[in-house]
Amino acid sequence: MIEDMQLHGYAPSTQHVYVSSIVQLAKHYGKSPELISEEELRQYFLHLSLGQKVSRTTATSALCAIKFLFQNTLQRSWPSLKLMRPRKSKNLPVVLGREEVSRIINCVHTPVYRVCISTIYSCGLRRGEAVGLRIEDVDASRMQLRVLGKGNKQRCVPLPEKTLRRLRELWLTHRSKPWLFPARGSNPHQPEPIDADNLQEVFRRALAQSGVRKAAHLHTLRHSYSTHLLEAGVNLRVIQEILGHQSLRTTAIYTHLTPLVLEGVTRTVNQIINEL
Repeated sequence: MIEDMQLHGYAPSTQHVYVSSIVQLAKHYGKSPELISEEELRQYFLHLSLGQKVSRTTATSALCAIKFLFQNTLQRSWPSLKLMRPRKSKNLPVVLGREEVSRIINCVHTPVYRVCISTIYSCGLRRGEAVGLRIEDVDASRMQLRVLGKGNKQRCVPLPEKTLRRLRELWLTHRSKPWLFPARGSNPHQPEPIDADNLQEVFRRALAQSGVRKAAHLHTLRHSYSTHLLEAGVNLRVIQEILGHQSLRTTAIYTHLTPLVLEGVTRTVNQIINEL
């Protein structure tokens, strides 16, 4: 399965998530996935969706992993695989205010994690995209950051001057190529980037210390960045390009009426009506 994923060009982080999902399936039945029947697979997915009531993201990851294994690696063309769908979620993403983002970042005391988390927010990055950044990805002359996103698709995002200063200050403390955010204590001859799970845990602790009472996680910074751009009047199509979304429908989730957006709409509507 891992070899098939490599042939399909899946990112290492995606491979890790898929394998973890299959491990959970094997543990659930106590046998190799190759011995699992179609009916057992149906019952397992019902167990995830209705029994455990896992989040839509978790259910989607599990389903994608299961479909990949059984359809591609094991070559099973079972009708049930076409029926399985994660339930639709109508929940809007949690969004942090700018002051809340600042409070959380100020509670991160380890420089490499603090700069990484602030870069995630200021450039609208996914966790894996930030961890995988290299020194060469910083284009200071054009004030851009080259990002390797989902499906190994590269994009350029605006690099704020303050973020560039923070990255340069961090670089002076470690001078460890090629990673922008190297793991502390890693082999200097074979340096590694910081661990994505550790980064998530650091954010969780900072959130608890900040006093911000929202169900936020590291990806919430990306949601917040997008919403703040929209509130500032940035075109939705431009935001789509910055985030690396294939479909504008994915980006459109940020068009919900936040207070600032609602205020601007109300002002515009009043102006139109007053001119009648």
